[in-house]
Amino acid sequence: MKILVVDDETDIQTLFQQRFRKEIREHSMEFAFAFSGEEALTFLQNNIHEAVLILSDINMPGMSGLELLKRIKQKFENPPPVVVMITAYGDADNYKQAMDLGADDFLTKPVDFNVLKEKLKSLLG
Repeated sequence: MKILVVDDETDIQTLFQQRFRKEIREHSMEFAFAFSGEEALTFLQNNIHEAVLILSDINMPGMSGLELLKRIKQKFENPPPVVVMITAYGDADNYKQAMDLGADDFLTKPVDFNVLKEKLKSLLG
C-alpha cells in the first residue's frame, strides 16, 4: 500500500520512516512525500492510482490542505483515494470543512502513531 504524506514540515519524512520502519521493511506500506499541496497534485498526476491513501496537513503555505482535498476529490474519482487530514488545530470549523469536502478521517498533531496505524488498518482493511 502506497501512502502519500503531504506536509510543509520536511522533518515529517524522517518521523514517518522511523515510526513505520517495520511496515516499510516488510513492504506492507510504502511512503511518498510531498512538501506542498502543489507538489502533491503533481505527484498524483504523474503516479495515477499509486497512492491509495493521502495524509495531508491542513495548514501549509500556498495551497492549503483543504484546497488540496477539494481538488483531489474533484479530479481523482476512480477510485477515489482515501484522504485523512492532519492539523495542529483540532477546532470544529476545520473538522467540519474537511468532512464537508470529503475527508475520510481527521487527526490532530502531534500525531499519535499508534492511533494512526489503527486508523490505517481500518480504513484500508
